[in-house]
Amino acid sequence: MNKYIIEFIGTFFLTLTYAFTGNPLAIGAVFASLIYMGSGVSGGHFNPATTIAVWIQKKLIFREAGSYVLAQFCGAVVASLFYHLLYGNTRVFFLSPDRSINILKPLCIEGLFTFVLILTILYTFVAKKVAGNQYYGLAIGLLVVGLGYAGANISGGAFNPAVGFIPILMETFLGICQCRPMSFAWIYLAGPVTGSLAAALLFRFILKEEV
Repeated sequence: MNKYIIEFIGTFFLTLTYAFTGNPLAIGAVFASLIYMGSGVSGGHFNPATTIAVWIQKKLIFREAGSYVLAQFCGAVVASLFYHLLYGNTRVFFLSPDRSINILKPLCIEGLFTFVLILTILYTFVAKKVAGNQYYGLAIGLLVVGLGYAGANISGGAFNPAVGFIPILMETFLGICQCRPMSFAWIYLAGPVTGSLAAALLFRFILKEEV
């Protein structure tokens, strides 16, 4: 149960950081710190895309991975409700694809950038050859900063279904705002999940001794 509590707490604060700032530097710094906080208990995923990749490496059983994802989604839901409680009838998050371009572009950005994020997580934290290193959180946090600045103008820069999909769902449920209809929500599921699967399978192929 402690693992799921940590995943809930970490995703809650990560989601609030997206909500309050929308700043990739702040998001990367908070994410890195949360990873160090939670790594000894749950592994510090705070992202369903990470949990999927770790499950594919057989580091989690299916039921456990499902509980991780549920805890992460619940953290994002509560963060959305908390933000709404503070600010009232306003949009929850800045995340939104650029509607002036083909919808496939933000989808590709979410998928491609999640791919490199998950690959970095697997190589710096999961791989046996780097077990016990102390730089993994910093490496992941810095990458999130860079990817956030690179992708924010196109997709919003989520790379995480919990902080990308759930806020749109909550805005629709609460009737807050029509600026980002549910028709765009699938981008923040399909892109990160596809990128996660590709990264996990490539990691298994390259480092066969890891599985």
